[in-house]
Amino acid sequence: MRKRSTFLDGTYLKSNFREETKLRRFLAVALVVIAFGAFSFAQDLPKAEIFGGYQFTSLDAQELGAGQDRVNLNGWNAAVTGYFNDNFGITADFSGAYGKPDFGGGVEVETRLHSYLFGPTVRFGGERATPFVRALFGGISGRAEALGIETTDSSFGMALGGGFDVNASPNFAIRVAQFDYMYSKLFDAAEAQNNFRYSAGVVIRF
Repeated sequence: MRKRSTFLDGTYLKSNFREETKLRRFLAVALVVIAFGAFSFAQDLPKAEIFGGYQFTSLDAQELGAGQDRVNLNGWNAAVTGYFNDNFGITADFSGAYGKPDFGGGVEVETRLHSYLFGPTVRFGGERATPFVRALFGGISGRAEALGIETTDSSFGMALGGGFDVNASPNFAIRVAQFDYMYSKLFDAAEAQNNFRYSAGVVIRF
């Protein structure tokens, strides 16, 4: 008569022990792979990036005698960011905005606005997109010319904002939107000028 295996039978215990050993080895290998992958991903995150593109600025003109609340300028925006770790970095941001708004009476005023700002940036890396926020401080300079009369001025500048990049590859992205509130006080304005800037362009990471 053939003997049946029971829970206390040695054959069952040996088989069960072998199965548990295989499972433990599998879990150990899986944990090592996951940990190595996470470590490699963190190490492969770019430590620096360069942005360049277009910008649209809505300039607060209430204090400039423009006869209108706001005037629109177009130009360029460029920035360099170096990251100390996966999330925190320092940005140097430069921009120029230009236009010939009508300040009333049919007089066009050639207007130029340049900014040079520096400060911290925090990014939230993702596979498809990389959102970010930043606070930048520095200077803003302006130049206005009409009827042969030229006026220049500069003031403390500040930009608070953020945006998001759509990742095309580990080293290349499209900055779909970047929005900044920009503070200035140019041309002896009695009150602070609350300007707004939208930028978009390309990002190269390395």
